[in-house]
Amino acid sequence: MLKRIHDLFRLRTSPILFFTSAGIILGFVVLTLLFQTQMGNFFGDASGWIYDHLGWFYISGVTIFLLFLVFIALSRFGQMRLGADDEKPEHSDISWFGMLFAAGIGTILMFWAVAEPVNHFANPPREGVESASHEAASEAMGFTLYHFGLHTWTIFCLPALGFAYFIYKRNLPPRVSSIFQPLIGERIHGPMGRTIDVLAIVGTVFGVAVSIGLGTLQINSGLSRLFGIGEEALSQIMIIAVVTLVALISAILGVNKGIKRLSNLNIWVAILLLVFILATGPTVYLLRGMIEWTGVYASMLPELAFWNDTLADTGWQNSWTIFYWAWTITWSPFVGIFIARISRGRTVRQFVAGVLGLPTAFTIVWFGVWGTGVFHIESEEGGGLISTVVDNEDIPGAMFEFLSHFPLVSVTSAVAILVVGVFFITSMDSCALVLDNMCNGFEEDAPLHQKAFWAISIGLIAAVLLTATGEGGLGALESVAIVLGLPFFLLGYLIMFNLLRAMREDAGEVGYLRTRRWLRTLPPEEYERRMEEPDKSLALAVVAPDYMEGTQPENAPEVEHTEQPEIVEEYRTRSGEIPVVDPTVPSAEYEATGHKTTEPETTGDGTTGYEATGHETTEHDGGDPR
Repeated sequence: MLKRIHDLFRLRTSPILFFTSAGIILGFVVLTLLFQTQMGNFFGDASGWIYDHLGWFYISGVTIFLLFLVFIALSRFGQMRLGADDEKPEHSDISWFGMLFAAGIGTILMFWAVAEPVNHFANPPREGVESASHEAASEAMGFTLYHFGLHTWTIFCLPALGFAYFIYKRNLPPRVSSIFQPLIGERIHGPMGRTIDVLAIVGTVFGVAVSIGLGTLQINSGLSRLFGIGEEALSQIMIIAVVTLVALISAILGVNKGIKRLSNLNIWVAILLLVFILATGPTVYLLRGMIEWTGVYASMLPELAFWNDTLADTGWQNSWTIFYWAWTITWSPFVGIFIARISRGRTVRQFVAGVLGLPTAFTIVWFGVWGTGVFHIESEEGGGLISTVVDNEDIPGAMFEFLSHFPLVSVTSAVAILVVGVFFITSMDSCALVLDNMCNGFEEDAPLHQKAFWAISIGLIAAVLLTATGEGGLGALESVAIVLGLPFFLLGYLIMFNLLRAMREDAGEVGYLRTRRWLRTLPPEEYERRMEEPDKSLALAVVAPDYMEGTQPENAPEVEHTEQPEIVEEYRTRSGEIPVVDPTVPSAEYEATGHKTTEPETTGDGTTGYEATGHETTEHDGGDPR
């Protein structure tokens, strides 16, 4: 039946994945609309249980993922190329960074640039810190950079590396199940693989819907301040409709024409807005703060990476760090596949360094300027941000309240709305393309109405949950994101296992490292004493440091032999023993045999076996029998 419906609508995808995912998403929307209270209670209780009992698992999990990525990048696997061994990157570094950033957390950075620092400044996360103090400012910036720096991009980087490797190195379909090929083999096309893919698709839609909801609220707040547009359901529906239409056009155009151009444009506009704040504000103060917060982040990171609020147990982490990690990981498959797609041809080391390093560096600069500006407004300009954002709980309007303290407030507010909107669009159109690829199992062009379905669905779900159910709908969606985040964290550990196993299979294990074998060196007097004793070990001993000919590895630089004193040559000539070592036997194993030596064997032509190898010997003339 699904196949007939699939053919009726002229689709080119997997009927099971497409219709199962669409059914689950639609079912959730319908149930939420019909049974808002019951659905809210169910997912609220489930997310509350996860907060209370598994928060430590989320905190430690992201840090473990980060350490794994650093290990992979620095190991020998860091040289492996994500694609053919001779493949080159398709996009320039600047274009790559723009798409990487805009399709990642661009919308969220705009939303929280002012809101998070001022929240933590007014309500410090840890006990014993006075509100609005200097210590509170440091804590606020340390936690903000922790939330949007290395750890957030680790959540994107790990699945992205898995996708890039299995899609472009092993040429598997662009699906989450492909990452599990080393573990489940051809069953990636069976029920187990389909279950993984459906979970990924549904989780991605929910996660992106939260971002779209937040972005819509911020755009609506900005338009309200500029043009008096009411912050109501109709306004939000129209915002989502316009953004969805533009995202749909961009998705149809594809990565190179649509998303790439929008991303490049938006990253430059965002930078110009940042430069404007820096130039028209207290420039030196902002620069000093940006540098200082870099050090604060570096000093607090090792502690925060494992901090679980164990002793105080205030519950603060539930609504901030744990929610961030769980929510982010639900839509990491979309960001991961998109990052993989634009990163083809780069080495693993370049990939990890770029995905973790570049956005984190920009995040430090971004929040360094906005966050320091928050503290300057509160301490030197009479404040206003705390009362607006914290007391009145107007988080969407935080940035616009901030911009009101700078020149050209109408222009900068309009630019901020534009940046949020374009980040919004690039997230939606990237997600539509990725969801389509995940269902199809290939990256070639699919029917346009099939791509359109995903863009329209994302916008429709966001509009329904944000407007038809109010805060309850968005809160329910956030709770679902928390619940779905748990299996994604479990999948993260399997991604590490499968990546390491696949890389070892494809690159091969490091074999026995052959090294040049050196003979034992004795002082002359000791060598002479042992000559008078029945000591077989002298066959592998010398006085002048020297190595055994034939044991040097391939491509090793040439090392000259040293001439041995007469006592060594005298012993060799008298005993007839020639030091012979099997270079394929490890030194420890060889020495355990008691330094065996072999006497020269006479071949059929009267020469010794040692001479037959090309190593000449000279009898009774002090020559070196090497």
